[in-house]
Amino acid sequence: MPETSESLRRKEEGNEAFKNGDWDSAVELYTEAIEVHHGENTDLAVFYKNRAAAYLKLEKYKEAIRDCDRSLEIVKNDPKALFRRCQALESLERYEEAYRDATQIFKDDPNNKAMQGVLERLHKVVQDRVKQNAQTSTKLESMVKIAFDLEADIEKRETAMKNLMVLARENAGSSLMIKSPVVQQIKKLLKVEKNREIYITGVRIIGELCKHDVDKTRAVMRDVGIPWFLEILDSTCETQVNAAQFCIQQILNIFSGMDNKTDTKPDPELCTKHKQDIDMVLTCLVYSINNRVISGLARDAIIELLIRNIHYTTLNWAEQLVEIGGVERLLDCASELEECKYESAMNITPSTRTIAAVCLSRIFENMYYDEAKEKFMGKIESFLKDKLLNPEIESKVRVTVAITTLLRGPIDVGNAIIAKEGIIEMILVMANTEDVLQQKVACECIIAAASKADKAKAIISQGIHILKQLYKSGEDAIRVRALVGLCKLGSSGGSDAAAKPFADGSNLKLAEACRKFLLHPGKDQDVRKWAAEGLSYLTLDAEVKEKLVQDKPALQSLINLAQTGDQSCLYGVVTTLVNLCNAYEKQEIIPEMVELAKFAKQHIPEEHELDDSDFVTERIIALGKEGVTTALVALSKTESPNSQELIARVFNALCSEHEIRGIVVSQGGSKALMTLAHKGTEKGKKHAAQALARIAITMNPDVAFPGQRTLEVIRPLVGLLHQDCSGLENFEALMALCNIAQISETARQRILREKGLSKIEHYMFEDHQMLCRAATQCLTNMTLSPDVIKIHEGNNDKVKYLVSLAMDEDVETATAASGALAILTSNSKRCCEKLFESKNWLEAMHVLLANPTGNVQFRGVTIVRNIIESSIDLTRQLMETDVMEILMALTKIPPDENREKIIQTAEEALKLAENWGVIMKPDDE
Repeated sequence: MPETSESLRRKEEGNEAFKNGDWDSAVELYTEAIEVHHGENTDLAVFYKNRAAAYLKLEKYKEAIRDCDRSLEIVKNDPKALFRRCQALESLERYEEAYRDATQIFKDDPNNKAMQGVLERLHKVVQDRVKQNAQTSTKLESMVKIAFDLEADIEKRETAMKNLMVLARENAGSSLMIKSPVVQQIKKLLKVEKNREIYITGVRIIGELCKHDVDKTRAVMRDVGIPWFLEILDSTCETQVNAAQFCIQQILNIFSGMDNKTDTKPDPELCTKHKQDIDMVLTCLVYSINNRVISGLARDAIIELLIRNIHYTTLNWAEQLVEIGGVERLLDCASELEECKYESAMNITPSTRTIAAVCLSRIFENMYYDEAKEKFMGKIESFLKDKLLNPEIESKVRVTVAITTLLRGPIDVGNAIIAKEGIIEMILVMANTEDVLQQKVACECIIAAASKADKAKAIISQGIHILKQLYKSGEDAIRVRALVGLCKLGSSGGSDAAAKPFADGSNLKLAEACRKFLLHPGKDQDVRKWAAEGLSYLTLDAEVKEKLVQDKPALQSLINLAQTGDQSCLYGVVTTLVNLCNAYEKQEIIPEMVELAKFAKQHIPEEHELDDSDFVTERIIALGKEGVTTALVALSKTESPNSQELIARVFNALCSEHEIRGIVVSQGGSKALMTLAHKGTEKGKKHAAQALARIAITMNPDVAFPGQRTLEVIRPLVGLLHQDCSGLENFEALMALCNIAQISETARQRILREKGLSKIEHYMFEDHQMLCRAATQCLTNMTLSPDVIKIHEGNNDKVKYLVSLAMDEDVETATAASGALAILTSNSKRCCEKLFESKNWLEAMHVLLANPTGNVQFRGVTIVRNIIESSIDLTRQLMETDVMEILMALTKIPPDENREKIIQTAEEALKLAENWGVIMKPDDE
């Protein structure tokens, strides 16, 4: 069959990629072989166990186990599949299961000597664990006895609960807990527990028990059920809500194969296998969105769970959500007002409408074909129509609030709704009433509607008079909203110094009005939030930027506002910071186009003198020293990709200044940047990655990215080694990787696994001196890895090219290339031999040995010494030239502290050649 031959061809290609150490490609090719296969099942078993071998190399042990399971379902007790599963299980510390597989292999093949050592090792571990489990079982009983005794000492109970959580994290401990009645006991305890710390720890224990595997998760769900998690989620305590949210996410992760990393992807086969469970959890969440009795924090957590899981890049559940009424439920929340406290009102937080807008936007992104988009629009139109048919003012208010939310979420949908006949007129009529609530919501909608210059013009013509009237209101809440509307219309010219819709000086006056609201004596957060949004529009004006950055009380008030983490403050604060740093996208001005525009008498944008680089630098330094990083860290928890990009832009601007980088790290910026580098828009991820590169260049990576983060930062840095990135981004990524590559072999292995080596080598061929130099320096540190040395030993010209670079006119490039050759020749005889394959090897020796730069000369002498030490044949070839005379001359140079090591190494080289018998001392002659 053609499909069978195609699958076998992919398998062979996968085998070749595996041999070459390209394990990611091997996984892809084996996966393709599996997908196109329609022949014998025995072939399918081979594909699965081969892919398992690649997963083992990538340290993806759970995936390896799943593939071995599939292979063993087809060919029972296949020794290779059993052995690979055994290795993966051992790596995951599931020793008993690993021992089971090893025993089966030995039973089928008693003469297998390789398995004898494995069996002995695992047998010892299993025996030790039996003893340990007995101790753990005793420990579990004693801790349970204390933890669940309401009369016991509080401190002892808290300690016992913490110890139970430690046990729950371990595979063996969690297995014992699942078999015991601990889960039911925790459920019973939490009904009566008054101590907050014990209560939260109890919830976290349940979450930890759901982390290990599907069987344990099912056991937990049988004992407590999803309604119990939703009940725990319903709280005004943020810590409790977070713990319950973690539990629910953990359940979805186990059923789908995802994890808590930002770039996690589900396993399609697991999603299919556990579809019913996933659907049940997500359906419960959807039906709880507009539950009238739950807390605002719980509602936000439920919507955040949906944001994270429904997108096509995760569980691809948006269409099901639309089908079961999720859009209407979200709009129900999106149209709710905190000020309206009627009988059926929902509890919401200041962030609820913002989070609902993000969720609606995420759903709309999944409506990628016309029928789905029409269905989505139909649900929204139906919801709004029902409200508009109701003659009560409350319904009109809620429609307006819902439209405002849509304009802040799926903006195309919001624009389509507001363009419908009578909608803008209704909003303007509401703004013109004497009712404070109607004025407030109408103002907000006008502000959201003026999102583009063309729409701003339409609203200027219809609503500017109303906004001016509303600004005279006695209510601060109305005045500040009207002010923001005027600010937005006043900034419609953007950063163009020549395009100002209002009279000169108007923006400064508006900014001063915003400042007064921002420093509001009553500290009303709603008023301050709107003042920040007003500044976000006005700070496109360079004069406003300069005045604001010198106003420390106003800056501190902005930072304090952001530190609350209120998502509804996010846009105003972050956009203001982006403008202050000039971190927005700038259109490239082509001189020829400017001349053409002048000829055509078209308007040409002008940059204000206060937006020169010197002024921008001063503003960035002022913001960094004022502690703006803490604000960015607090707001970086947003799920909005566009907001994540804005935050990453500000971080990158801060990290462009050397003196600010330490402050960014000390205030938690590197951790936030790690998240931003893996999620959001492509531009946002690139800005976050560049900021990380800048930190890694000037700071010790171990300090800037402690623990596992040192390895996690490698992927975004390698991502900057791309032709779509600027030369500066390429250069900074190479410098950062150079620093990380010298940390440890683990770091170098991660760079290899992320396919970083080939990308680094690509830039060694660049004409740009700085890029070539940075890439060569990075490669030098990579040659400390045995695997990189092995690659250079292969059938390629890598050593030849290093010989050429060692003669480069740029001293630093030559230093790095000769350093790489010194490392390679000291570790590999084959690399010594390959050096002679270059036509220019003798010229390179002359350049290195006679180099005026001491470091380069020392590396040259070291290379010669390494060659002589490696082989008598290579020594003869070397000594047939004038290299011996040069070495002897080097031993005669007057010694000083800079030359001492060169003289010593030259003497060692001559001594080694003498030992080979290739040269003799003058006395011996």
